[in-house]
Parts: sequence; C-alpha cells; structure tokens
Amino acid sequence: MDERIITSLADTDLYKITMQQAALHHYPALQTTWLYDCRNPGVDLRPILPEIREQIAHVAALQYTEEELRFLSGLSYIKPDFIDFLRIFRMNPDAVEIRETGEKVDIRVHGTWCHRGKWEIYILSIISEIYNRRTYPDPNYEEGRRRLREKVAMVKEFLRRNPSIIFRLIEFGTRRRFSKAWQEEVLGFLMESLPECLVGTSNVDMARRFGLRPFGTFAHEWLQAHQATGVRLVESQKLALDVWSREYRGELGIALTDVINMDAFLRDFDRYFAKLFDGARHDSGDPYEWTEKLLAHYRKLHIDPRTKYAVFSDSLDFPRALDLCARFEPQIMTSFGIGTNLTNDLGHTALNHVLKMIEVDGQAVANQTLRAKKAYARTRSSLTT
Repeated sequence: MDERIITSLADTDLYKITMQQAALHHYPALQTTWLYDCRNPGVDLRPILPEIREQIAHVAALQYTEEELRFLSGLSYIKPDFIDFLRIFRMNPDAVEIRETGEKVDIRVHGTWCHRGKWEIYILSIISEIYNRRTYPDPNYEEGRRRLREKVAMVKEFLRRNPSIIFRLIEFGTRRRFSKAWQEEVLGFLMESLPECLVGTSNVDMARRFGLRPFGTFAHEWLQAHQATGVRLVESQKLALDVWSREYRGELGIALTDVINMDAFLRDFDRYFAKLFDGARHDSGDPYEWTEKLLAHYRKLHIDPRTKYAVFSDSLDFPRALDLCARFEPQIMTSFGIGTNLTNDLGHTALNHVLKMIEVDGQAVANQTLRAKKAYARTRSSLTT
C-alpha cells in the first residue's frame, strides 16, 4: 500500500502532547508497556498485519514541521524547551511488538513514557482505517452524510426548543475514525452547519488546518502511571492531580475521574483540587449518576457548580448528549466530546479498540478494575485503623 495514513505527527489528540510534555518534565525515564485490545467479538486482524506493520514503519519518517511547531508554540501551556524536544523528536517503530498468538494478534508498545506514549493514537487510527478499507471496500458515504445531516437537524431543533441552553460540541473522533478523509469531511460540515456549537476538536493537526481550538487535558495513562511512582495507590490520584497542576499552573483544568471509580476520585478531589481545576470529565459508567455525584460534591464543598464544567466523552451519541445537556446545563456548564458517532457512522460496525498502559517500571497498573477498587479500599482503610 503506497498511501500513508499518518502523514503528520500532529495527527493525534491534544492530550497525547500535553501528557508527553508533563512526562518529559517530571518522569523522563519512566518505562512503560502498552497493550492493544479490540473489544469487537470475532474481529481477525491477521490478514491486515502486513499493512499495519507497513503503516507503522511510515510513521518513523515523520517529524514536526516548523509550521506545526509554531502552532503548538502559540498554545500558552506549551513550553519552549518542549518545542525544542519536539523539533528533534522521532517515533521508533522498533518499540511496537506485533505477534500472532494462535488466532489472535498481540500488539504491545514498550519504552520510555515520553517517547512511546504517542503510539496510541497512531496505531489505533492505522488499524481502524486499514480494517475499514478491507471490510467495507465500497463505503456508503451518502448514508454517512444523511446521518450527519440528521444529527445536525436534531441539534438545531433542540436549540430552537431550548433557546436559553448552550450546547458545546467537541469532535473527539480520531482514534476510531472510518478514515482521515472522512473525519475531515465531518469536521468541515460541522463548522458550516453548527458554528454556534462546535467549540473545537481534539485533533491537533485538524485544529491547526481548520482554524479551530484544540481540546484535551489528560487521559487514563496519567493517573495510571502515578500508581507506580513509589506512592501507595490511595495517594496516587492526589499525586497525579498535584503534578499536573504544577506543570500547567491553572490551565488544562479538566480532571478525568474514572481510573479507579468516581467515589474514589471524589474522596481525593478535595476543596483544594475542586477549586483549582475547572471541572471533571466522565468516561465510563452512568453519566446521570456521575453528574449528580459531581454536583453534590461541589455543593458540599460550598463551590457553585455553575462555575465549573462537566465534560462527557463516553461513547456518546447525539440523543444522549442533548438529554444530558437539557438536564444539567442549568446546573453546571457542560461540554460533549463525541467521537465514533461522528467520524465512523456510515452504517457499518466501527472497531471499538484501545491501546492502554498496562505496566510502568515493571509494575502492573490498574484501570477501572475490581482489583483496583479493592486495593484502594484496603490502603485507605489502613490509614484509618
């Protein structure tokens, strides 16, 4: 295959860059392992492994252009020394290990966090696009456009019926997009048809080229990594929040809440952090229950929730996002990061896949598992006995 899928290192989510800067400054030697997981039953990636390997090798030839670096330099939270780092930064495909184990494919990434963490979005985008090309050689773009127009009409009708409510939409669809070209078409259509709602995109390259604001703070890996930095699990979330606040000094203030669970997060999200951070992001579980807990937490701390943000990003579609907006926007500012339902909704089944950090410096890290919750409860109990 001659056509390259990833043609720019900026073709990634902003939070991969912001976490890379923080990792470089605070944990430059931290060693990590990442594991690919496809959650769709029956998907066989073995026939497309040669193409996957070829596309991963292409990424090694890329470097940030001066135009891209100027764009990043214009973001107030990106620091000059990090720009110098990015100027010489390269991706190393040798860090990506791909093996066939029976009928399954095992994909892992190994190496220093600040050098290897960026592979996540590139690998997911590559696999998604190759799989879609092979599985759906004649994609129904007209059906995709019809669905997109239907979603826009739904938003416009919602705004007509609720003129006092603000609906903030962020395009979050890079990792599971049908293709880069389709993501660009979707984003362009949203800019034309919903300019009053579209506040930006998570994709840095498209934010630069389309004149949009890039959005993102940190992901699960940021909190996971702090489980292996020498502190007890019960202290890891506070450490992660503290290091992030020291790195960004009040900017990029949306905290992800679900690495252990919401209750554990709120125990650590005390008045200091609740006042310091601009809000929180939902990425798993019941969003209604989550928001009620967040509202109650702010009120218990005597913080007006209307000064804070609740950001929703868990497998959202437009009916759910609009319902959440109608219910909670009067109580707290809301934003909605919609990904797959925008960039891979042509009537086909999208890949539901992830590449997650599983090990740091030889120590396993937990993410939304019963083991993590029990371990957190045990360590917390030991502090009070």
